[in-house]
Amino acid sequence: MSLDAKQTEQQPIGNVSELVQLLTDAERPTGPLLLGLEHERLMFPKAGFEPVPYEGASGIGKLLTGFAKFGFTEYREAPGLPVIAMQRGPETLSLEPGGQFELSGSPFHTARQAHDENLKHVVELKEVASSLGLRAVGLGYRPFFELGQMPWMPKSRYRVMRESLGSRGGMAHDMMLMTATGQVSLDWRDEADCVRKVTASVRISPLLVALFANSPIAQGKPSGFLSFRSHVWNDVDPTRCGYPPAMLDGSFSYRAYVEWALSAPMLFLRRDGQYLAPNLTFRDFLARGYDGRPATHSDWVDHLSTLFPEVRLKKIVEIRAADANGAEMTGALTALMRGVLYDAQALDETTRLLPVLSPEAHLALHRAAQKDGLAAKVGSGTLADYAVGLMEIATAGLQRQTGDDAPLLEPLRAIAASRRSPALDVLEHFAKEKRPEVFLGRFEL
Repeated sequence: MSLDAKQTEQQPIGNVSELVQLLTDAERPTGPLLLGLEHERLMFPKAGFEPVPYEGASGIGKLLTGFAKFGFTEYREAPGLPVIAMQRGPETLSLEPGGQFELSGSPFHTARQAHDENLKHVVELKEVASSLGLRAVGLGYRPFFELGQMPWMPKSRYRVMRESLGSRGGMAHDMMLMTATGQVSLDWRDEADCVRKVTASVRISPLLVALFANSPIAQGKPSGFLSFRSHVWNDVDPTRCGYPPAMLDGSFSYRAYVEWALSAPMLFLRRDGQYLAPNLTFRDFLARGYDGRPATHSDWVDHLSTLFPEVRLKKIVEIRAADANGAEMTGALTALMRGVLYDAQALDETTRLLPVLSPEAHLALHRAAQKDGLAAKVGSGTLADYAVGLMEIATAGLQRQTGDDAPLLEPLRAIAASRRSPALDVLEHFAKEKRPEVFLGRFEL
């Protein structure tokens, strides 16, 4: 979850068509299509494997404020409250509920530019973290400790979501406290282009889960899933996670996404600097208001930020299927999505890469990818049979565009050629390294 947007738009929502229009307003009919990267890291003591609290001389709060030396400025929800983010131009450093450290990067024309910004961030993060005796680790799920041992970060929305989301799914707190991911955000030209990009991204999402699966360890032992992070999302809240039905049955549109979002319960409502739990769907809120006040456009923006489908729409298309990995794999993720979504031929080929499945079969494949990675069965074959083809499509798509992005795909090409999800290497290291802190060192950034 990135930094909260400021509430500058208090205009009441007149009707549902206004919400659809907000997606129309996000179109980029002319000019370059940009992309952005968000990436989360798990933080640990340099010589240990315990969670890092916000407080203390070596806490997450000190990690945040340590970036002031690089020109970042502090962000607080209100004067006197803890620092919850740091900002430098379009770059934002923020915290997930369990202290996962997130970079929300700048919009760029190429994956290479986004990758270079991420590499710069890693250098800065290492410097600040090392001075505090901390280190950042690129794994998709915290491999040690249980929920009851985890600290919560002092962000107001998390206090409300801890209860509201926690009551809706058995693994909601796992998602909030223990998971880390890499996400790519992309533009679209018009509604038809948005539909094509969403459809293609949905079709390959199980393959993305498998290619980036990097979280097989939970509570100090193999979990039985190569992407336990992705598995966690199966039991968070079915009304706001997974795949909106229209993404699977061929009926997707702006209106379909808005209608799906309207039916999801609200996790919080901001009023007069306070976070409330209204216990309403947004549709009910729009119809009745709350405490005598109508739903506003800012409330809708907040609500969209609390929806977690595998492919999410806000002012951008957000691809959410990948576990957190190291910097090179993060660069490969950004290049992959630019290659397959920003070239017309590649977009068409990506849409047709995997067999067209019924909604039920697609969901079954998604769950199989969580468990078995590239070995997940697809018809008479496996996801591994399609991985090399996806790399070929992405490479050609990038070569038809400007920039030097194609070489960034090399880590993914190696994985596709090996037919092995990264999580299998994680399991091998876990079996060899008996000391948790040594095991974590294998994945330190």
